[in-house]
Amino acid sequence: MADSVAYKVLTADQMAALEQEGTFAGAPIDLADGYIHLSTAAQLDETVTKHFAGQSDLHVAAVDLEVQGDALKWEPSRGGQLFPHIHGPLLLETVIAYGPLERDDGDRIRLPVAG
Repeated sequence: MADSVAYKVLTADQMAALEQEGTFAGAPIDLADGYIHLSTAAQLDETVTKHFAGQSDLHVAAVDLEVQGDALKWEPSRGGQLFPHIHGPLLLETVIAYGPLERDDGDRIRLPVAG
């Protein structure tokens, strides 16, 4: 896969924990499945719509995939699309940008940009 950045949607509490502890073991679904679920930029909107509908105060973290090594695996979802998964914790040092989940005037998710 050519994508070098993927995205993790986090609640405010999860984002705060990642910032404070420098590591995030995963949301309940990640812990149940045994890996951290990520989405590519193209997959992010569907992920938010499907798994975070009606939730507010969400955050998006841009994760550098190139530094994940063997922990990164591209695996098919139920629909057959390949999604990036981290088999291990998400480390703050591998997050290249993050911010609140916001949408632009066209209702597209604004991706976080490193300052």
